[in-house]
Amino acid sequence: MYGAKLADVYDLLYRARKDYPGEVRQLTALIRDRVPGAVSLLDVACGTGEHLLHLREEFDVAGIDLSESMLAHARRKLPGVPLHRADMRSFDLGRRFDVVCCLFSSIGYAASITELRTALVRMAAHLAPGGLLIVEPWLFPDTWRDNQVSHDVVEGGPVVVARMSHSTRHGRTSRLEMHYLVGDGHGVRHFLDRQELSLFTRDEYADALDSAGCRAEWLPDGPSGRGLFVASRRATDRRFRPTR
Repeated sequence: MYGAKLADVYDLLYRARKDYPGEVRQLTALIRDRVPGAVSLLDVACGTGEHLLHLREEFDVAGIDLSESMLAHARRKLPGVPLHRADMRSFDLGRRFDVVCCLFSSIGYAASITELRTALVRMAAHLAPGGLLIVEPWLFPDTWRDNQVSHDVVEGGPVVVARMSHSTRHGRTSRLEMHYLVGDGHGVRHFLDRQELSLFTRDEYADALDSAGCRAEWLPDGPSGRGLFVASRRATDRRFRPTR
């Protein structure tokens, strides 16, 4: 889970790396093509709410995230938007949405096939009839590159953030060790952030979506270049009852 130190520099770092407005335009076009009348959207693992900031121009949005530090930033930029601290494996918001999405490979934080299936079942349970589930996967085992070193340097006003990361593979788990230097008028400070994401295969994602009662389509292009799974609940599946 993301801590406060990372949450404080997250937007500065990723606004320099990601085209959030462009990604949202791509997602919106995808949604309008498949569910033209979609009104409501839930972002699972919404982080600081940067996607929601742009998605709310088209949809009635809500978000969940496990990190209170990330949600604090989202709440400041999205007043009036329902944002809930919740776990993707167990959440129940008591309502359904025309679109449920899980972006920027957040689904990779599911630590096992069981957790992957559980999270996708919870997402599917929040879909309105005819709704759309969009999941951006983490890297597959055959696309993972081990022992990679990468770096970023970004500036935002008086703040400069430098990040150097080293990625390794341990079985079916990818580990990213990221060192941050944050400099401003008060000096330079360092912190270390470690993240672990599971390397599920494409077939494992597809099987988990099928187990969640969804008919899924794989699109090789996606906002981060990792593709997208786009799914809808099978009309004949009776396992999902409306949330309270």
